[in-house]
Amino acid sequence: MPSSRREIALLTNPTAGQGRGARARAAVIGRFRDAGLSVRDLVGRDADEALDLAHAAVADGVESLVVCGGDGMAHLAVQALAGTDTALGVIPAGTGNDVGRLLDLPGRDFAAAADRVIAGRTHTLDLARSGGKYFLTVMAAGFDAVVNERANRMTWPRGQMRYNLATLAELRVFEPIAYTLEIDGLVHHTDAMLVAVGNGPSFGGGLRIAEGALADDGMLDVVIITPLSKPALVRAYPKLFRGTHTALPQYVHHRARTVTIAAHGIVAYADGERFGALPLTVECVPGALRALA
Repeated sequence: MPSSRREIALLTNPTAGQGRGARARAAVIGRFRDAGLSVRDLVGRDADEALDLAHAAVADGVESLVVCGGDGMAHLAVQALAGTDTALGVIPAGTGNDVGRLLDLPGRDFAAAADRVIAGRTHTLDLARSGGKYFLTVMAAGFDAVVNERANRMTWPRGQMRYNLATLAELRVFEPIAYTLEIDGLVHHTDAMLVAVGNGPSFGGGLRIAEGALADDGMLDVVIITPLSKPALVRAYPKLFRGTHTALPQYVHHRARTVTIAAHGIVAYADGERFGALPLTVECVPGALRALA
């Protein structure tokens, strides 16, 4: 007789979070099997192989694709999961873990996150899409993206300190960016420090740039921070963790189904991953993802 056991694929980035991915996998795989789940244990040697493994698991009809790693692994997974019946599960083991926040998962409590997978309750979420690529949390296209580009060119130091140094370096030279935005057909020309498009509220390890954004409302949240002085930018940074930057006079917010962002020389980042050079058109795809949340 065919097995009635639930089958999941567990896709791990063992290097996520400076080795937390491997530790998380070790903590949850036995828990899944003890709960009666059939587990495909998958590890890609690189992002391309991991994506191939994700597509193959989804094509085979596994109930859930559970990623063990950071936001980059979740970003990779949704490229295979969008529009399918296979659910996304997340064991947050990265540096930022904004996808885990979006899914209201307990922060690096691997066993508690595994229990959410075992419970099997799903929620339908929207995705944002641009040029056939999807993201789940926030696309950043301004000061934050420029910092990421600089950090990616640096070979030292490793980890979060690289981004701290890149931030300080960019603060010295950064000037407001001239943007052209088309938001649901209306064109806006503005200078800004950044433009962000949120399907969910946070990026960058809990920076709530798109405060109030809901990933199941069929809309995108477009946030613009118009020019402010560099000291004011530094003072505003802690407000992002609390979502209180919305009181700044430089904060502008739109809700939209589609937005096109154009600016010279800017490469956007989404879910913390290098996404593409502007101009980009982003649309909301309602109900495109099932997630264990």
